[in-house]
Amino acid sequence: MNSNPTLRSLQALPVQMQRKLHLKNKLLRECLAEFLGVFLLIFIGGAAVAQVQTTGKGSYLSINIGYGIGVMFAIYAAGGVSGAHLNPAVSISFCVLGKLIWWKVPFYIFSQTFGAFTAAAVIFTMYYDSIMHFTGGQLIADGGNLATGGIFATYPASFLTTRNGFIDQIVATGILLLVILSLNDSRNNEPPDFLKPLLVGALVLVIGVAMGSNCGYPINPARDIGPRLFSYLAGYGPQVFTAGDHWWWVPIVAPVIGGLVGCFFYKILIEIHHDDFEVEEIELEKDPERPRADNSSEEK
Repeated sequence: MNSNPTLRSLQALPVQMQRKLHLKNKLLRECLAEFLGVFLLIFIGGAAVAQVQTTGKGSYLSINIGYGIGVMFAIYAAGGVSGAHLNPAVSISFCVLGKLIWWKVPFYIFSQTFGAFTAAAVIFTMYYDSIMHFTGGQLIADGGNLATGGIFATYPASFLTTRNGFIDQIVATGILLLVILSLNDSRNNEPPDFLKPLLVGALVLVIGVAMGSNCGYPINPARDIGPRLFSYLAGYGPQVFTAGDHWWWVPIVAPVIGGLVGCFFYKILIEIHHDDFEVEEIELEKDPERPRADNSSEEK
């Protein structure tokens, strides 16, 4: 045993710091996890977009892979703390399903949006020289070959109408939530917990491959509005809100609707037909504190 008091104090310092910094508030821990998860998701995916667009290194598939792996890492990082919603559409859908208590939703959404905003700021700082070299010193949100606003937020293709873009986001986000529910249904073919981040990442990759050409598959209000606000402040100006016939509101509203639609179809087509569903619902009415058979429900 070392008798040097100075050395012992130094060795004990990390433990003391951990005790002082340890957060006892569960909601705050969950919010930090959502912030970090969305930061990882947007940083990895957005940096892939910046590299492909400003240097030509990589392809559209590189972007899909970047976002898919970003989602996977984000879930591994945050899943054990907050459930890794990473998306207001997921949080709102889970609230409607009774998997997230309603008063937590605004805190989750703020944390998710701020995580995306912060990731956009880091990407802009890292790729600033590359963006300026590519554009000749201009910051153009959308339209033309020199537009780089798509690094941060999504914009519709020139042929896309707002109506079809809205439908696109309802369908894509509906698929996202439908598959997420299936992966967390213990009465269906639920995979092991350690595989779920990999499978959700693969799901996002596939959505990008199959449904990305119309408007860049935002499927996440925080993923879009956080970086869009940053790009506005960074110098892209009001075009980030006026481009695409004022497209900015579609990636906020449509994914929320799409998430609820996806949950509805999974419930109607699969979940209510489980043999034990009716019995469980009756038991839950008698005892609301009884845990659900679906172990994806959050402890409240």
